[in-house]
Amino acid sequence: MVHSIGRFLRGNSVSINSSTTPDLSGLWVPLVTPFAGDAVDHAALQALVRRLAPAGIAGTVVCGSTGEAAALDDSEQLAALATVAEAAPDLPRIMGISGYHLGQTLDWVRRLGPEKLAGLLVPPPHYIRPSQQGLIHWFSAIADASTAPVLVYDIPYRTGATLERDTLLALAAHPNIVAIKDCGGDADKTRAIIADGRLQLLAGEDSQIFSTVAEGGVGAIAASGHLQTGRFVQVIRLLREGRLAEARGQWQPLLPLIELMFAEPNPAPVKAALAIEGLMSDVLRPPMTDASESMRIRLHAMLSGLE
Repeated sequence: MVHSIGRFLRGNSVSINSSTTPDLSGLWVPLVTPFAGDAVDHAALQALVRRLAPAGIAGTVVCGSTGEAAALDDSEQLAALATVAEAAPDLPRIMGISGYHLGQTLDWVRRLGPEKLAGLLVPPPHYIRPSQQGLIHWFSAIADASTAPVLVYDIPYRTGATLERDTLLALAAHPNIVAIKDCGGDADKTRAIIADGRLQLLAGEDSQIFSTVAEGGVGAIAASGHLQTGRFVQVIRLLREGRLAEARGQWQPLLPLIELMFAEPNPAPVKAALAIEGLMSDVLRPPMTDASESMRIRLHAMLSGLE
């Protein structure tokens, strides 16, 4: 494995121009996709973005797993992206993509080329479980084709593919691969990426935001950030300023919220909470299911107790 990555680096050596690398620090909210019956509810999506934009977030992620992208066709995804852009044109947007057919994925990446994106959030191909060299080829081909920077989405429990530390360090040599959303569950790998310094590391597990940013991560992509958004923003800002005690004071009240948001499969609890607040209908597309009645009772109690 080490030898194959070495050959990749020697054959594809590049230098990174840090002046052109986007700053992805802060809180990114992976947007839910509201539905009205069988259709995307664009009015609700627009209202959600306009609510989040003034809270100090770095930007939004459109059509990620929280956005039920797997249940949206191409035209729906493009329409959702257009709605988010219209709602907050100056707020940076990252687009989630996924797949397992490289040719079709590259076609989709090129189709997104004219969009003004802060990045593409790209996981490994799901189901296939390629070798580490295959993963290097997958991400490199997508990064070569993309006009937007690429964020590697390391989430083995969804894709079945584990990105090894040496693989990520090899991918860091590509000038268009700039960051990682870290759901890998490997603290040593997380620390190695932070120490290497070439990839900006964003926490992808909401419960790990504090520890990740305290150790040098630049921020987070957090579904829980739909709620108490300003407090999440504050936690990340205080940690990056080294104000640990103040950050802890903001963080600890968020822990029950984070726990509840993932007590049932995401994004059901988030959508239920936003529905309780009157922001959208509590509708998910199959095979996703709505939050349980017991979850709704717990959400009502939690929301009524929040400041």
